[in-house]
Amino acid sequence: MTDTASGTSSDVCYRHPKRQSFVLCQRCGRTICAECQTPAAVGFHCPECMRESRQSAPKTKPAIVTALRTTSSTPVVTYSLIGICILVYIAQLVTNGAVTNALFYHPVLTESQPWRMITSLFVHSPGSVLHILFNMFSLFVIGPILEIAIGRWRFLALYFLSGLGGSVAVLLMAPTTGVLGASGAIFGLLGAFFVIQRSLGGKNTQIIIVIAINLALGFIIPNVAWQAHVGGLIVGGIVAFVLLRTRARAKRNEQSLLLFAVFVGLVVATILGVALLQSRLV
Repeated sequence: MTDTASGTSSDVCYRHPKRQSFVLCQRCGRTICAECQTPAAVGFHCPECMRESRQSAPKTKPAIVTALRTTSSTPVVTYSLIGICILVYIAQLVTNGAVTNALFYHPVLTESQPWRMITSLFVHSPGSVLHILFNMFSLFVIGPILEIAIGRWRFLALYFLSGLGGSVAVLLMAPTTGVLGASGAIFGLLGAFFVIQRSLGGKNTQIIIVIAINLALGFIIPNVAWQAHVGGLIVGGIVAFVLLRTRARAKRNEQSLLLFAVFVGLVVATILGVALLQSRLV
């Protein structure tokens, strides 16, 4: 390298010939001024070398995001579910309980109005705004992650199968208890998240703590149907296991059949639960 007084081309920035510098790019060895310098692990890199480095770097995402690849990055289903729940909650308040009475689930109504096992996911306690706020916040946090990871239709299947699983658990374990709220479905999302993370080698400490705390609250706080939480959690884990085992494109038909089998299993459990309930009432 020449001295400062000579001002030869080796002492000036290759992109700005009028700017003298003595700093070299660690990759290509060209002289770069302060504006063109990007700090690297060792020394500095020029703009071209930085661009090449970024292009060749592997595109990494959290394991769960790439578990079951989808083409969409917008969690439309999650936002739609939140929007529907909010609209239904407003309707609950303005109809003085009419909407609540029409949609909530009670096991004794299973035989005559089985759709309540699903519609109850959209109604929340009108006497406590914290009920819907907590559920919608939980859905807002975990819903987009799973929806982007597994795709919209799979996420929708996961959500409703988990919610149905929660209602079935209430029918089997608390047949005299009326329930409402999206907690069963949300616990299903937590269960699915746990299974997917574990299968991909991710750290599950935080999700285990979240699940444990929420399950514990269900036992401690009065008037909380912990049975729906447990049922949703189990079904969500089963659905996630099915999705993982059949994520290859060649297994799409098998995946649909297995998800349908989960639904059929819940229907059979519902029929048995109704039979047991009727025997108790006789």
